[in-house]
Amino acid sequence: MQTSTDTRIRALTDRGFWGQDTLHGLLAERVAQEPHALAVADQPDKMGLVGTPPARLSFSDLDIASSALALQLLEVGVGPGSRIMVQLPNIVELVVCFYAASKLGAIISPLPVQYGAHEITQLSHTLQTTTFIGCSAFKGQPLIQTAKKVLPNLPVLAIGKDLDCLAESVTEDAARILATYTRSLNDTANRVLTVCWTSGTTGTPKGVPRSANMWLATARATAEAGGYQRGDRLLNPFPLVNMAAIGGFLFAAADLGCALILHHPLDPAIYLSQMQDEKITFTIAPPILLNQLAAQPELWHKFDFSALRAVGSGSAPLSSDMIATFENDYQKPVINFYGSNEGLAFFATPETVPSCEMRAEYFPRFGVPGLDWPGRCHHAVQSKVIDPDTGAEIDEPGAVGELCFAGATMFDGYFGAEAAGLFTDDGFFRSGDLVEISAAPTHYYRIVGRCKDIINRGGMKISPAELDALIDRHPQVLEAAVCAYADEALGERVRACVVPHDASQPPSLEELCAFLMTEGLAKFKLPEQVCYLTVLPRNPMGKVLRGDLQTSTEAPE
Repeated sequence: MQTSTDTRIRALTDRGFWGQDTLHGLLAERVAQEPHALAVADQPDKMGLVGTPPARLSFSDLDIASSALALQLLEVGVGPGSRIMVQLPNIVELVVCFYAASKLGAIISPLPVQYGAHEITQLSHTLQTTTFIGCSAFKGQPLIQTAKKVLPNLPVLAIGKDLDCLAESVTEDAARILATYTRSLNDTANRVLTVCWTSGTTGTPKGVPRSANMWLATARATAEAGGYQRGDRLLNPFPLVNMAAIGGFLFAAADLGCALILHHPLDPAIYLSQMQDEKITFTIAPPILLNQLAAQPELWHKFDFSALRAVGSGSAPLSSDMIATFENDYQKPVINFYGSNEGLAFFATPETVPSCEMRAEYFPRFGVPGLDWPGRCHHAVQSKVIDPDTGAEIDEPGAVGELCFAGATMFDGYFGAEAAGLFTDDGFFRSGDLVEISAAPTHYYRIVGRCKDIINRGGMKISPAELDALIDRHPQVLEAAVCAYADEALGERVRACVVPHDASQPPSLEELCAFLMTEGLAKFKLPEQVCYLTVLPRNPMGKVLRGDLQTSTEAPE
């Protein structure tokens, strides 16, 4: 199955951004060059997650295990174009599944472990799933039983029971059969390898088909931004269901021969121990954890992070103070990442955005004619800003509009869905994200919110993301997010949902507003309600569910 047109394939191939490298092809290169080097390793608490001990596979081990799994799947009818839905946590077996699917020319669609019967039924129908792979239990919950109930007519296979994902050998005859089969596949780098799913915060999740070429374009840009080197040890704390994990870690590790160390769900104590014990050279961490490390130098100095060269973060506004602490006190540069499953890929590095204060919020305007940025991403992608209502292009400093994106990292359209309205007339994907073009210099974008997230208070538009970042700075606030609540007079007003550092001493509404005024916030943006939570509701990818905040049952002040 191929989503890209022949014209697009030729154009990006001629420009050197796409080629013939497949996931299993990269693995073959690693086996030839460094067969005994570590390829992938589980986190130490795997037994508590799925009931099996942690595994560590070399590139040779990974090749054998994925070939054995591919042969098992062939026996149940999986082949080119088959659609395998996989619901596994971040364990070695999931990585083996990706490589096995690549060897078979099949499509793999990874699901968050948090998804239940409703999502499995819904997405399986959209994908037209042919095979489902899961685990018997995750943290005591019988995941595979749910799939068996809602998918009674499909093969639903449990790892460790129906499938051996960690086989240590394959017969010579079987290996020869599989190799012949794999070589017979045509143009596999442009075939759909994965169908991941959008977050679904505004509706039903949509499938995002991506080829190996799309993933590698993202991986190589990410690796360049993060300064990855051959043989690096990468710690991935994000589920292998999205852009950050698959592009930033799985494909990048295969491409450069890096060790992929797995982690998820986030357990700070285990995560920090892995950084030390595995001698991690690069990782991406959520902002809240980096904020804690910056605020607690005694915690940072408790561990030996000497192997770490840099750390990335993103998915939420970063603290400039945190970035400054990491770079000035800990001597570890921070890279701000911004992306999406559709293929958006922006990076703010010390080279492109030297100022810690600016790097917390601003990204280079990659792919804009007339600007010159170092690195692969600037040439591999194109970006522009349009008026979300009229579609007219915007390039004035200080103007706010919808970010649009095109290039080698981008998908072609959602799986089985109409493309109407997704792209501009000249082929740019409409991200739905609002950005401001910086002034003096006009070289940067600042993410200000989502088109549909904007709060309309009596005709005055308010960005929730802007308020989130400011309230997060309050010394009594651990994390916060704002949402709209209905008002007869103005249509919408602002509610601040706050997780306090100390539940017994939360900041009052008056204290929050006074703080925001000292930060220079306009009065019309001030929250008029506050509610207190123990945790912000988030989807499996870590994004705040503002719709859930709006319907919160906790009484506002």
